[in-house]
Amino acid sequence: MNIKKIHHVAIICSEYHTSKEFYVNTLGFHVINETYREERDSYKLDLSINGRDQLELFSFPQSPYRTSYPEARGLRHLAFEVEEIESTKRELEEKGVEVEPIRLDPVTGKRFTFFKDPDDLPLEIYEH
Repeated sequence: MNIKKIHHVAIICSEYHTSKEFYVNTLGFHVINETYREERDSYKLDLSINGRDQLELFSFPQSPYRTSYPEARGLRHLAFEVEEIESTKRELEEKGVEVEPIRLDPVTGKRFTFFKDPDDLPLEIYEH
C-alpha cells in the first residue's frame, strides 16, 4: 500500500452560504474553486488551509442530520493545529464563535479546545 497523506476532508453542510462564510471569513481558509452543480442543486467549495491541506464543503438539499456529538460513531472531530492557542481562541470568540475552555492533553502535554461549525460539527484547535 502506498498511502502518503490525507488528501482532503469533505463536509456536508445544511446552509451553504452560512458555512462558506464560517470557513472562509471566520476560520480564514482560502477558496480554491467553487462549483454549483445545477443537476444536483448543490455547491462544492474547495478550500485550502495554508496552501497545504484541503477541505471540501458540499451542500445537498435536505441532507439528513448526522449525530456526531459527543461520542457517536463516525467522525469524532476535525482538529486544526495552531501556534498559540490562547490568541486563536480569543480571535474566534471575537468573531462570535463559542469556544470551550482550554484543556491539557495528559498524553502529549499539549493544550487544546473545541468549538463547532454552523452545523454543530465538532472542531478542535490543538497547540503545536
